[in-house]
Amino acid sequence: MRYLPRVVQVQVTGPHRLRLRFDDGNGGEVDFAGRRWRGVFEPLADPEYFAQVRLEPDAETISWPNGADMAPETLYERALGHAVPGAA
Repeated sequence: MRYLPRVVQVQVTGPHRLRLRFDDGNGGEVDFAGRRWRGVFEPLADPEYFAQVRLEPDAETISWPNGADMAPETLYERALGHAVPGAA
């Protein structure tokens, strides 16, 4: 069975940048700078709105006030590419 990550902590570390920690103890930062935000994600282009990110425990990921959320599997892959020392 494949591991399905759950986001357990989120912290805004800069404009369009998040530090994430997952239920297996791994963590890292994801930089969304330069991303083209479309559809339900369009409000996230505004750094102040992006900073309103919150942990969505029921969905086991992160979300924003308009209901936009991101797949934890995608976040996990991106975060592990930028691991945070001592996050485990």
